[in-house]
Amino acid sequence: MSQVLLTGATGLVGGHLLRLLQNEPRISTIAAPTRRPLAPAEGVFNPHDPQLTDALAQVVDPVDIVFCCLGTTRREAGSKEAFVHADYTLVVDTALTGKRLGAQTYAGG
Repeated sequence: MSQVLLTGATGLVGGHLLRLLQNEPRISTIAAPTRRPLAPAEGVFNPHDPQLTDALAQVVDPVDIVFCCLGTTRREAGSKEAFVHADYTLVVDTALTGKRLGAQTYAGG
């Protein structure tokens, strides 16, 4: 049984992947830190904080696999700085969190 870290679960791709993972018998738990809360679901740990890095910090249990489904557009982000934060900084934070938690597999941007 694998433990998964998934970022971007409130978005289109991440939300779809979350539903697939919830129905996958080889997945025992899913840590899905988000800025906005998800609907409660069995097997899903959802720390949420407007600052995603703070929600990521709440994930402390080991994970095997990391899926990063974060992404935005510069227009949606509102500024170049916000775009870089969402499409670079948070992606790196996700990868580093996965590494810290023992993940051997990373998929995403």
